[in-house]
Amino acid sequence: MKNIRKEDISQEVFDLYDEYAHNRIDRRKFLDKLSTYAVGGLTVSALLSFIMPNYQDNLQIQPDDKRLNTEYITYNSPKGGGDIKAQLSRPKNASGKLPGIVVVHENRGLNPYIADVGRRAALAGFISIAPDALTPLGGYPGNDDEGRALQRQRDRNEMLQDFIAAFQYLKDSPECTGNIGVVGFCFGGWISNMMAVEVPDLKAAVPFYGGQPSSDQVPKINAPLLLQFAGLDTRVNAGWPEYEAALKKNNKEYTAYTYPDVNHGFHNDSTPRYDKESAELAWSRTIDFFKEKLE
Repeated sequence: MKNIRKEDISQEVFDLYDEYAHNRIDRRKFLDKLSTYAVGGLTVSALLSFIMPNYQDNLQIQPDDKRLNTEYITYNSPKGGGDIKAQLSRPKNASGKLPGIVVVHENRGLNPYIADVGRRAALAGFISIAPDALTPLGGYPGNDDEGRALQRQRDRNEMLQDFIAAFQYLKDSPECTGNIGVVGFCFGGWISNMMAVEVPDLKAAVPFYGGQPSSDQVPKINAPLLLQFAGLDTRVNAGWPEYEAALKKNNKEYTAYTYPDVNHGFHNDSTPRYDKESAELAWSRTIDFFKEKLE
């Protein structure tokens, strides 16, 4: 497996993983199709090990980083799943109140990558909350396969309410200025778009490769948007022209970036879809945007 390089893997393998990760094929069909690419000395197990997430070796900020106060809290989501567990993180030596960021996970619960992103946001000078929408089902189970299966059991609009409730938790916190944004990835990108629709006093939204609201929902958006797209992500990108047309028609504030030749999930540094240059640029743009809109 150590000899496998990203450039040696065909784009079809990444597309296949995307189908699997978004529940369009089951594990059995995924492995069956993956076997067709196990050629030239590659085995299915080697391909599988290469393409699946490796969280342990890719955390950028450890959960016990001494520069941060990071803890798990529980807040109530009365219109969603009830009591929701979340990681709350803020700079240790911050003086006064901080602007807030809601960090929204993908379609598999609060895995180590998203928790890490929450800590990155805190290290940039914000108080961040990263909820686990799988809490009503026991929480993120420790692996993405089971996480995806659990998340399919929840209604996505109820989960939207869980993240809106996280916004309210920060809004009510004596440690927060009340200026709050949201950043989310994949499913969390859709949540970010929808929070812009549903939360009138949201100050900024950054959807990473997220599904779009319908055109008739766009007039409700108040928050400035920073939209991040992957050039090879034909599935999500297909909805962007209609969304952009609605944003323009309704005179909404937005900036969109498409990063060429990268896959859906390019910001996730635990899988080979990760593109370091694009991910770092997208994140620096995200933090700059939040500093402009929230501080």
